[in-house]
Amino acid sequence: MTINADVMVPATRAHSAAPTAAAAQQDETSVIDLVLPLLAVGVVGVLAGYGYVRRTRRARTRTTPGGAVAPVGAAVPPLSELDERARALLVEADDCVRTSRDELGFARARFGAEAVAPFAQAVRDAESELAAAFRMRQQYDDGVPDDETSRRHALAGIVGRCQEAGRRLDAEAGGFDRLRALGPGGGLEEALQLAEVRFRELTARTGGAEATVAELGRRYSPAAIDAVTGYTEQAKDRLVFATTRFNQSRQAADLEDGEGAIRHLRAAEGATAQASVFVTGIERLAADLASAAGLLAAALTGAETELAAAKTGGADLPAGELHARVMHADLALAAVREELTAGPYDPLDALRRIVHATAPVAVGRAGVLPVASLLVARSALDAAEGFQATHRGAVGYAARTRLAAARRLLTAEPPDVLAADASARQARDLAEQDVRVHGNPLGGGAEPESGVAGAVLGGVLLGGTPHGGPPASFGGPRTRARRGTSTP
Repeated sequence: MTINADVMVPATRAHSAAPTAAAAQQDETSVIDLVLPLLAVGVVGVLAGYGYVRRTRRARTRTTPGGAVAPVGAAVPPLSELDERARALLVEADDCVRTSRDELGFARARFGAEAVAPFAQAVRDAESELAAAFRMRQQYDDGVPDDETSRRHALAGIVGRCQEAGRRLDAEAGGFDRLRALGPGGGLEEALQLAEVRFRELTARTGGAEATVAELGRRYSPAAIDAVTGYTEQAKDRLVFATTRFNQSRQAADLEDGEGAIRHLRAAEGATAQASVFVTGIERLAADLASAAGLLAAALTGAETELAAAKTGGADLPAGELHARVMHADLALAAVREELTAGPYDPLDALRRIVHATAPVAVGRAGVLPVASLLVARSALDAAEGFQATHRGAVGYAARTRLAAARRLLTAEPPDVLAADASARQARDLAEQDVRVHGNPLGGGAEPESGVAGAVLGGVLLGGTPHGGPPASFGGPRTRARRGTSTP
């Protein structure tokens, strides 16, 4: 730079370094400010993509109570095929729950309620899943939902519920076996002694049940005891089978055949449990018939009170419909009165007809009628439960579904007692049809290895594995046929 005198003057560069450094720092800050948001956006994008991939993969391979496995590209099975699978799994899950409940009773008798608490909880959880599956199946059979896609989802839900029930039992099977400790060096002798004590007590009860059936036959009509016809003979057959298996278990133990001893013991326990169902059914029916006979007079009086109230305008019905219902109820009550004076009758059936005839016009004046209807429904439910428990190897899904509906209706708040009674009786009828179609071994239609013993071992009645396999054990589908070894 120069001034007028052409004298060279040094250029002024004071503070030049500072602006340069400040500019560089400003540039660097600007870059950082730009890069950090970009990095943050990138990380968020990566995480979102990863989450989407995981969710998609989980949705494609999920197996939950609300859905079934659906691999990518897999052909959708026909609705009929999924329906058949759902039916089969309902029967399988119900058998698993029943068998596990029976074995839980043996363990509770030996170790106490506290020791078996985890396994009792597993059974309750499985029962809850199964009840939900049966409820969905009942709705499906009733046509709800009605479109194919929704019905397919309903069947998938049934399958998932049944699988979860079995998984819950399978998860506790190993712990249950360790508790029972029936393996080599375990508590086989103690378990045998307890089972034999129960067997002897039941043998004494069976003799008393036989006398009870004879007395019921003299007092009531044949229809009154039809539900337990042949029960004493079947109980005796189970006890004979149990005797044989107890002896075989002890012989196997003497020969140090631990697995054989356990297998025979489980078969004996199962046969004893079934004999108990038969005997208990007789005892319960005798008590129900006595209670029904004692309620009949009061029920008739209560029904007349209800009809009188309905005739005076207590029932909110059109005149013509009210007249028809009252006339029908009058005829039903007259028929019951005639039966009571004609000779032996069926108290439960008479009580049922009183309740059903009065229900369409009842206004709630007579408190005895709800008591009567509850007695009738519980008796029908017990009869259906007992029959299915002792013939479950031949009973199909429909009878089991109706039985579950009866339980649900009777335990609802408020209970639908009349519907529960109807569903329970339908469950019994369907189960009897299944047994007739299957071929009841007790009727001589088959020739198992040793009469009813072979049938019980074969699973036709006892609920074990079919075709002569080992009796089932506590657990789900994966573990129940483990032959009673100490570990699943």
